[in-house]
Amino acid sequence: KDNLKMELSGVDIAAVVLYFLMVLGIGFWSMLRPNRDTIEGYFLAGKHMFWLPVGVSLFASNIGSEHFIGLAGTGAASGIGVAAFEFNALVLLQLLGFVFLPVFIASKVRTLPEYMVKRFGGSRISMYLSVLSMIL
Repeated sequence: KDNLKMELSGVDIAAVVLYFLMVLGIGFWSMLRPNRDTIEGYFLAGKHMFWLPVGVSLFASNIGSEHFIGLAGTGAASGIGVAAFEFNALVLLQLLGFVFLPVFIASKVRTLPEYMVKRFGGSRISMYLSVLSMIL
């Protein structure tokens, strides 16, 4: 057995601190920008955002490390047919963007539970959808 010693150097700690400071700085900068309180500002970034960050954001929120590990294992066990799952996600993201987003913007809501309360009234459906989304 080799006695491997794993220690953080000053460069490692500086990189982590710099990363957190950059994330906090970008967060505070975006918090102070105008159009934050409008629905268009929330969903469309005030219509001033370049397409690349939007695409990267959609990809990052849809694909995570669990997809890479889980889908690779499932693909190895059951074959290429598991790729249909991701093709369906591609279609559903398009549906979300072109059908549901204009409805949310016109209704001036940000989430599905918020829309359901505005559309049907009451708070039970909002609570049900919130709990359902946490479970799934």
